[in-house]
Amino acid sequence: MPFIAVPPAPNPEAAIDCGVFWPAIEPAAARAAMRLDGTVTPDRLREALIAGALEAMRELQDWEIAQLAAGHATLAEVPAVQVAGESAHAHNWRRAVYSLAAASITERRRDFDSTNEGHLQADKLTPTVDDHRRDARWAITDIQGRPRTTVELI
Repeated sequence: MPFIAVPPAPNPEAAIDCGVFWPAIEPAAARAAMRLDGTVTPDRLREALIAGALEAMRELQDWEIAQLAAGHATLAEVPAVQVAGESAHAHNWRRAVYSLAAASITERRRDFDSTNEGHLQADKLTPTVDDHRRDARWAITDIQGRPRTTVELI
């Protein structure tokens, strides 16, 4: 049986490459922005950020295609207001990815503590999960230049 070399696992703290168009995500910056404590391991954070980036890219795919067709090879090239020396689109990209990752991490807190007290604590975090998902939706619609819409059923 031939020996098959397995590539080394990526450094969980290394930047997450999101392709040519989208800026990379820095796990250390995400950890600080999301105010995560030590219970979230670097590997777990990396997986949540990757999932968040994939979901945001999926939702922004048509917009990205339109920008590429307009001649913008990267998000930084798309005309936008500059804030703190960076495109508003880049700020919103990170906010979308971080918010989706935070929602995922918060939803899975129940996995850590399966006691009744742990379940009660997880239930208290449900509004926070919804807030993270809302923030992600708003960031994505801000990138697309679409209005934010909130609809509530009576």
